[in-house]
Amino acid sequence: MQGLRGPTDSGIRSETHDVDVCIVGGGPAGLAAALAAARHGAQVLLMQERPVLGGNASSEIRMHICGADRHGHLPNLRETGILEELRLENVRRNANRSYSLWDSILYERARHQPGLDLLLNCTCHAAETDGQRIVSVTGWEMTTETWHTVRAKLFIDCSGDGILAPLTGAEFRMGREGRDEFGESIAPAVPDSQTMGMSCMFEAREYATPQPFEPPAWAYVFPDDEDLPYGADGHRWWQYGYWWVELGGDQHSIYDSEEARDELLKVVFGVWDHIKNRGDHGADNWALDWIGFLPGKRESRRYVGDHVLSQRDIEAGGPFPDIVAYGGWTMDDHHPAGFGAVKLGHPATIFHPCPSPYGIPYRALYSRNIENLYFAGRCASCTHVALSSARVMGTAFSMGQAAGTAAALAVRAELTPRDFGRQRIHELQQALLRDDCYLPGIRQEFGPHTCEAQLLASRGDPEPLRDGINRPVGTKEHCWPCAPGDWAAYLLPQPAVVDEVTVITDSALDRLLTMDHDQPRPRQLFTVPPVMAKAFHLDVMLRGEWVPHRAVTDNYQRLVRLPVHQEVEGVRLVVDETWGSKTTRLYALYLD
Repeated sequence: MQGLRGPTDSGIRSETHDVDVCIVGGGPAGLAAALAAARHGAQVLLMQERPVLGGNASSEIRMHICGADRHGHLPNLRETGILEELRLENVRRNANRSYSLWDSILYERARHQPGLDLLLNCTCHAAETDGQRIVSVTGWEMTTETWHTVRAKLFIDCSGDGILAPLTGAEFRMGREGRDEFGESIAPAVPDSQTMGMSCMFEAREYATPQPFEPPAWAYVFPDDEDLPYGADGHRWWQYGYWWVELGGDQHSIYDSEEARDELLKVVFGVWDHIKNRGDHGADNWALDWIGFLPGKRESRRYVGDHVLSQRDIEAGGPFPDIVAYGGWTMDDHHPAGFGAVKLGHPATIFHPCPSPYGIPYRALYSRNIENLYFAGRCASCTHVALSSARVMGTAFSMGQAAGTAAALAVRAELTPRDFGRQRIHELQQALLRDDCYLPGIRQEFGPHTCEAQLLASRGDPEPLRDGINRPVGTKEHCWPCAPGDWAAYLLPQPAVVDEVTVITDSALDRLLTMDHDQPRPRQLFTVPPVMAKAFHLDVMLRGEWVPHRAVTDNYQRLVRLPVHQEVEGVRLVVDETWGSKTTRLYALYLD
């Protein structure tokens, strides 16, 4: 019997999109790249194979966003820019740290960003090339049974696994380099194909009554504490699972992913069985609430760019002339055997020391042999050793914002990524700084309205507001301390049109701000930072008098832009209220 066919069921659909920039992969790097490129005027399409954005930080995987501040242990090194914007949005609207609400915040930012089209549930399947250029990529959107072909001037691969490498012939590496190739002391003596593995997290909830647990028959059995990495000390806190439930580094980290996932689930249930049923762990009233069926991956393909970031680069602090991003997580080199390393007599990981921050060069974010391909995140141009630090998601956000901003500016200038870097790197650095990214060693530069005006304040020295460094660095605060009622003002040498006033407020970079369900850490923020300026207003001077222009009453962002668009003799910002602190700090106030 033939099946019924509706009047519109004419077969599989196909759609074609023409954009400036196509981004494959909607994890931390891809989301940042897409938002940055669209905000800088490019027409952007983001192709993401999952129904949610955020990659390893999403509700599907739920890994911590780690970065240069090392979970708040190194004050004032938290990544700002787009990541800070998202984190602050999250603490304002998601006090209970729901991963579904976090997903919705990331979705909202992408779906409602002008200039950005979003394809979810769409897996990149093929690419068309012309010589050393990518012409288009094609993805299959399973929910709508539609083939989407995307033609673009520039492409950014943020897929994690570097899917455009095998599809386009872009040079890439996979596995561990031998220590002699880049002079890396912590690399293995002989190169091999092994990588860091992948992890499945779980979450548990405490109840008022005992919660028995019967493991599935296929779960592994771990009778003793010594059967688990780090012994009894390694699983004292079980609300959020364990990063060391990790496997797959001694297999192919792409082709064997499904097999590794199956093994990880056996380990997850085995670990929970150990906590519940094999010794008194104090977990009688706890029950599993969520298990991750999509592993969080650390390493697979890594592109080869004009520069390959190495251990020696990181240890030197990355003082690159073309710095566009930064890292600072330790070189956290996970053993390829992961969970199984304990049986081999090895630790699950070694935290090799490295400085924080260290610079990441622009040349590590575009392909050496495909002339219109950028990349960012864990598929960036790094050695295995360097990736053990640069792979974390805070650093991925930093790289993604740099790549997306660069792509938009390169499209506007009609330049390839390589030529844009050779001709316009200063422009890119200043664009990133203006968007509140931090580039160690690079100062933000301001226009004549800011530099030539007289800067006054109700108290203290306001000059740090235009010193070009918008956070504490070392022992220097680079801020104007103030309190509600205080003001800072620019008096222009002559009347001039001011388009916009930018304010950078205090978002407590000295504290931990992250989305997780782990055991609370000291000085962790779960609300808008009390020290942040909540309310302030802008006055403009017209014919020698201060006139109210614009008021902000519920600010919870670090970077705030206030439109002016008129000829004025001066501007004055007055702080009205904080989120609870008696004092606050402003890190920048400038005019455009």
